[in-house]
Amino acid sequence: MSDLSYDYREKKIVVTLAVNIPLEVAFNVIGHLGISIGFYANDNFMGKSHIMDKSGKPHIGISKYPVIITQAKQQKLRKAINEARESNDILMVDFPRQMLITEHDDELVKSLGESLEEDLEYLGAIFYGKSKYVDSITGKFSLWRSNNVKVN
Repeated sequence: MSDLSYDYREKKIVVTLAVNIPLEVAFNVIGHLGISIGFYANDNFMGKSHIMDKSGKPHIGISKYPVIITQAKQQKLRKAINEARESNDILMVDFPRQMLITEHDDELVKSLGESLEEDLEYLGAIFYGKSKYVDSITGKFSLWRSNNVKVN
């Protein structure tokens, strides 16, 4: 039986990665962003908590809203991050390069604290909110493609 009590198109989650980052870095960035947005979202964006298959085995549910992976050049990614920071309608988590090259949270805090925002290189960001607001910031970005992966 289907629960149609919500419109899955009402909201969305968009991950935007910097163009030309290696596949292994992209996976790392997406993983960290996904955990962070899940922790900080004060919203119920999860579907059913547990779904039973016909064999009686449980499967933990996933987001009830679309998750889209896009890419953008550094300047456009920075612009999107700054626009989201100014919006009360979008939850955004950014991922500057310091998050990849530091080993401990204290080291990250120190590194970011010594850096000006305009000097940061963003490897990605995740945006969550009503589709119309997220689209206004990320809607012109192309879907992410890795030059390292061939799709059959």
